[in-house]
Amino acid sequence: MKPTITIVVAISSNYAIGKGNQLLWHLPKDLKHFKDITAGGTIIMGRKTYDSVGRPLPKRRNIVVTRQDIVIEGCEVVKSIEAAIALCKTEDEVFIVGGAEIYRQAMHLTDRIYLTIVHHSFEADTFFPEIDYREWKETTREDHQTDEKHAFSYSFITLERP
Repeated sequence: MKPTITIVVAISSNYAIGKGNQLLWHLPKDLKHFKDITAGGTIIMGRKTYDSVGRPLPKRRNIVVTRQDIVIEGCEVVKSIEAAIALCKTEDEVFIVGGAEIYRQAMHLTDRIYLTIVHHSFEADTFFPEIDYREWKETTREDHQTDEKHAFSYSFITLERP
């Protein structure tokens, strides 16, 4: 049995996701959205993403993918995305949460994408792989405008493989 493989990502209009191993924007509702989706579940991330977060995310099983031989307290460490998914055989769904190389490796395995699109282009050094929308069906969309806590408009979109 294979779990549903779900990518959770926030991208800009030009597919940017980061610069200098940091996020490009601060959108509190997107952070809450991420927490609501992944809380109680298993998240899979690359070592650089783990380093940018700096700690295991609470109330989640944290799996870190790296080629390095390291131990990270509070995380399971594996050498490949396939090895990470193999650890999750009995789970209903696992969440791929970054970074760019992990997204690239997982894209062909992915069943669902929880996508936040920030409606702005950013200068960046890290990008999400381009989405071929012909391979996906949009099942939900929630649009949000700028406000006092959100400098950019954004949309929460769910994409599913048909």
